[in-house]
Amino acid sequence: MTEISGGHLVARALKAEGVEAIFTLCGGHIIDIYDGCLDEGIRIIDVRHEQAAAHAADAWTRVTGKPGVAVVTAGPGTTDTVTGVANAFRAQTPMLVIGGQGAFTQMHMGSLQELDHVSIMKPITKFASTVPHTDRIPELMSMAFREAFNGRPGPVFLEMPRDVLDAKVDADRVRMPSNYRSTYKVHGDPNAIAMAADWFRNAERPAVLAGSQVQFCRGAAELAQLAEQARLPIYVNGAARGALPPTHPNLFVTSRRRALKEADVIMIIGTPFDFRLGYGQRLNPDAKVIQVDLDYGELGHNRDVSLGICGDAAAVIAQLTDAIAPGHSNSDNWLRTLRENEEKRASQAALGLNSDQVPIHPLRLCKEINDFLTEDTVFIGDGGDIVTMSASVIRTHKPGHWLDPGPLGTLGVGAPFAIAAKAAMPEKDIFVLFGDGAFGLTGFDIDTAVRFDLPFVSVVGNNAGWNQIRYGQLAKYGEQKGDVANKLSATRYDVIVEAMGGYGECVTEPGDIRPAMERARASGKPSCVNVILDPDIYSSGTMNQTMYK
Repeated sequence: MTEISGGHLVARALKAEGVEAIFTLCGGHIIDIYDGCLDEGIRIIDVRHEQAAAHAADAWTRVTGKPGVAVVTAGPGTTDTVTGVANAFRAQTPMLVIGGQGAFTQMHMGSLQELDHVSIMKPITKFASTVPHTDRIPELMSMAFREAFNGRPGPVFLEMPRDVLDAKVDADRVRMPSNYRSTYKVHGDPNAIAMAADWFRNAERPAVLAGSQVQFCRGAAELAQLAEQARLPIYVNGAARGALPPTHPNLFVTSRRRALKEADVIMIIGTPFDFRLGYGQRLNPDAKVIQVDLDYGELGHNRDVSLGICGDAAAVIAQLTDAIAPGHSNSDNWLRTLRENEEKRASQAALGLNSDQVPIHPLRLCKEINDFLTEDTVFIGDGGDIVTMSASVIRTHKPGHWLDPGPLGTLGVGAPFAIAAKAAMPEKDIFVLFGDGAFGLTGFDIDTAVRFDLPFVSVVGNNAGWNQIRYGQLAKYGEQKGDVANKLSATRYDVIVEAMGGYGECVTEPGDIRPAMERARASGKPSCVNVILDPDIYSSGTMNQTMYK
């Protein structure tokens, strides 16, 4: 009889799922999992805070398509992941968090770090459970992975008591599931596809907004083919940024509000009617609205739709392309109108983009970053107002090369996202744009990047404040009361990164931004270019407070 411990069963189940690395912070409850991972050749990347472990697992899924995994200890180890898990839940990221727990034999006795983790995690996961026995570890893990990818994807959680992990069982009697979830795509109803195709054939002012599910379903090529064949203007948000390259003639950015307001046929693919779309109220009320989503429950949520199609974004887009005859379009005048609108807005923004003012105009910083990025750079946005501003300027060239927290608006994803992206794709150029407030949350995990030799370039847009909130406070309460709890110091974040073993520079002149970023990239280290910005310039989204409307 060959015996195997619970921790080694965890590692075998991870290996069977194709997991190559786990993100963790050590704890006595979970160390047998480390032993198993070492035996199975699974990389162990230990971070400085469990929130970072969860964010890194989230990013690993996004860039690889395989589920990221965080392994944390009981009590505060698990509760520290809550923000990262909640962020993944709103961002629809399938990932697994394994949390430790006191021994079953000590349940309700007040063992070290004992807590009801499952009840905490249930509202923010697709599946949360305690593993009741050592020989059921692979079964529960297969169940968790299946639920993570079921319908609308999302995170899952398994609590593993210490005695369950440490116990040994007969390896020959443990069932190791292998084919436990489908890898096939869910297609849309053919009748619905035919109706949508007919609407697009007759549309004069069509518009398509592609969201994160397009990237999750790996549908970039299908989206480009549909855009070109049906001559549709394509707008993207969330993880779908980069689905079409910046030079693609059907990609539009700054005219989105006008397009959705005036279009006669609108298709929303894989993004909910949440605050980013004014809960659906920013769409022309007289338009035919087609909504495509993996989750049937999302169809018609917050706003009535003319046609709801439940299915995989890539599969549905391909079906629709097949149903629309190539070359048949009434939208040429509409496309010209939208392009002219974009050119006008670009002309209006040129003053800020090319500004030589000191303190530095944030749009000038965004332009310098956009010019600095290569076609292969993975861009990560971690901040409030500066990242909002960057979204209208910075263009990624490939699918999956734009990472931001998603609709929960979580700050602190920058360093852990960069760690995961570089660990998963060491050949890629990784770039992080931090707000100075965001850097303070998990920036210490640049120490992790240094320890594991995971270089990336980061820029801190340092306006010494939480400007996305500050603007509204000043507008509502005036200068005497409006600067409460939203001001920071102009901290030398570059020096902090240097102290951790990275590379740092501070920039106060706009002409010095690009040379400093070049030196940071050439250093071969995790780096920080700390750019001092004008604190009294805000993005249009912040000034309109659209996130609250």
